[in-house]
Amino acid sequence: MAWSFYPLGDSAVLAEFGQSISSKIHKEIRAAVHRIEQDPFPGFIECVPSFTAVCVFYDLAALRIPERNRTAYGHVCSILRDKLMLTEDGLRAESSRIIDIPVCYGGEFGPDLGYVAELNGLSKEDVVSIHSGGQYLVYAIGFAPGFPYLGGMPDTIAAPRKTTPRLRIPAGSVGIAGSQTGIYPIETPGGWQIIGRTPLELFRPGDSPPTLLQGGDYIRFCPIGPEEYRRLRGMQPL
Repeated sequence: MAWSFYPLGDSAVLAEFGQSISSKIHKEIRAAVHRIEQDPFPGFIECVPSFTAVCVFYDLAALRIPERNRTAYGHVCSILRDKLMLTEDGLRAESSRIIDIPVCYGGEFGPDLGYVAELNGLSKEDVVSIHSGGQYLVYAIGFAPGFPYLGGMPDTIAAPRKTTPRLRIPAGSVGIAGSQTGIYPIETPGGWQIIGRTPLELFRPGDSPPTLLQGGDYIRFCPIGPEEYRRLRGMQPL
């Protein structure tokens, strides 16, 4: 395990574990977050993981800075260095959840499915088969509450973002942007190519944690028809 520290304002340290997206770096980040959260230091607020780094936020006023460390940044780096060295010794594989995400592809739920197919010289059925044919690792949660940053989509169905974003993307919409795929957990503007929609609610403010997906989960997209979508949403059949 290798890492580099960088200051992020006066109340956070960024610990970077690499510059490429990989399951190995993801595993190291998850282990580091677990170590820090299980043994928080005075002033610790939270960890925010991303594809290649974890940002550690702290309360400047609550830190107990010893004489040898003249700055808060140096003090927190010293703490994190010790914790990450212990993490390296105890790094081990964690069990992951596999969550099935039903998706109704195309039609009113996926207006850009035809564009993605034509762009890649495929049929709509090919795109659905490829998109739903593998497992996707949830690297991080962000952008919007419950939005999963996923890895593992084949480049054969990659598509650029829209030049003009839509002002309204319905919650549950499944999209493609570049070589990434994702799910909009809430209604927002967005520029991804929308190929389907899930009836599941990803953002669940009444639950703890308030998101269906967590970093480290794997998901599988499972094609369903419009009637099944409406049934799962508790809607009246067509």
